[in-house]
Amino acid sequence: MKITKVDVWVLDAGEQRGSRYPICCRVYTDEGIYGDGEAGVAYGTGYRAAFGMVVDMAHHIIGKDPMNTEAMWEEIFKGTFWGQGGGVIVFAGMSALDIALMDIKGKALGVPIYQLLGGKCRDELRCYASQLQFGWTTKIGPWGSDQEYVEIVRHAISEGYDAVKLDFTTYDEDAKWVPHLMKEGFADRKIFYRVERRMAAIREEFPDVDIIVENHCQTDLNSAIRIGQLCDKYDMMAYEEPVTMLNPEMMHELRQRVRTPLAAGERIYSRWGYYNFLKDNSVQLIQPDACNCGGITELKKIADMAHIFDARVQVHVAGGVITNAASLQLEAAIPNFGIHEHHFRTTQDCINVLGKYDMQPVNGKYIVPDRPGLGQELSDFAIKTALMYAEVETYLPAKQ
Repeated sequence: MKITKVDVWVLDAGEQRGSRYPICCRVYTDEGIYGDGEAGVAYGTGYRAAFGMVVDMAHHIIGKDPMNTEAMWEEIFKGTFWGQGGGVIVFAGMSALDIALMDIKGKALGVPIYQLLGGKCRDELRCYASQLQFGWTTKIGPWGSDQEYVEIVRHAISEGYDAVKLDFTTYDEDAKWVPHLMKEGFADRKIFYRVERRMAAIREEFPDVDIIVENHCQTDLNSAIRIGQLCDKYDMMAYEEPVTMLNPEMMHELRQRVRTPLAAGERIYSRWGYYNFLKDNSVQLIQPDACNCGGITELKKIADMAHIFDARVQVHVAGGVITNAASLQLEAAIPNFGIHEHHFRTTQDCINVLGKYDMQPVNGKYIVPDRPGLGQELSDFAIKTALMYAEVETYLPAKQ
């Protein structure tokens, strides 16, 4: 079996266009089997760069045997010169192609990808309702008042979830965005009062729900310590991205000051990036994104390394339908699974219509799909309505 062509698209996220641009690819073979992948830069700045990187890297796999995923990963990583420099665009490009190749491998063998990773450790995956400050299913935010935070948690719990995640710092009482610089250094104490009021209101109403506190790296060490102390006070499940990931020593220092487990990973790439956070026990819940950490091939290695350091894994899911499917396959197969992220965006029809299958949890749990490969693929609608498209059929060697 040989790779004959790679199609690359920027998909139209409909109502979320402007804030979401899923970048996906389809790798074709001479035996008629194809696989789908995704690059994890659907939001923020950089989707055009990720689209271009997938196109450039696709040239390096034309004519290759798609079953040799490890060899192709290593060739692109070490042969493209910039590969060993890392970064989200490099690893997003590698991820999209690797996921598509794993999809092909599973389909060719007639098994789900989790079978290629050692088989299932579990049949279902506990989920948490993620980013409730933006809304949840039919209730669209953002939210401002303490009571609105309570009510959106109530809405998620009514749909069967027993764990949620909220960012308590992004919006003020009037649901207006709070600039990053206001949350750094000697921040205005009213920010911390606002965070505590929201935490206290939710915890008083729901004493048993697990709560992950999201910070989106919007606080520096000083502010992160103060919010971390509130996480301890209100018994939070985890404290996510409290400081920038560019300096692992800050996470290590925070860990000495805060008892709540620390979570991070969507902006950490490859096993080399994770090593410095794991070796000194700075992160207890790692959150690699299958579509920007290097793909499923690399994701499994990261999860195995985390197991050595007693860290649990919650794959980051905030992109499109392929992101979610790849995450489920990996999380089913690892012993140190923590919880699955079910993102607010993933509950919306404008994203789900991009997949052939409607994949949603029931009562806060996912049943692991048993279809060969990823168990998901791009819909005809997604391809037909794509905003950008490129076709790659020529081989170019990956060499410095």
